[in-house]
Amino acid sequence: MKFTPAGGTITLSLEDRKTTVHIVVADNGIGIPEKFHANLFDKFNNASRVGLKGEPSVGLGMSIIKTIIDWHDGKIWFESEENKGTTFHVEIAKV
Repeated sequence: MKFTPAGGTITLSLEDRKTTVHIVVADNGIGIPEKFHANLFDKFNNASRVGLKGEPSVGLGMSIIKTIIDWHDGKIWFESEENKGTTFHVEIAKV
């Protein structure tokens, strides 16, 4: 929500696969500049940006998400294009 403009769209989907659950979160927001893609999940990375309504950032959010997913032996990846949006994928094994 921090990077999706007012009136924008955020979608969430869940797919029950044979051995995993695949979660997709997508928006049509401002996207992530390509120069930040490689380090997005690192702590205190240079991708830290102020939100569209001035929300501050310390650069820990994506790192925390990745850590939690790793604790569950899951995977996270994304596709993003500036001014078109971002799609995050999370895959976690069924228990």
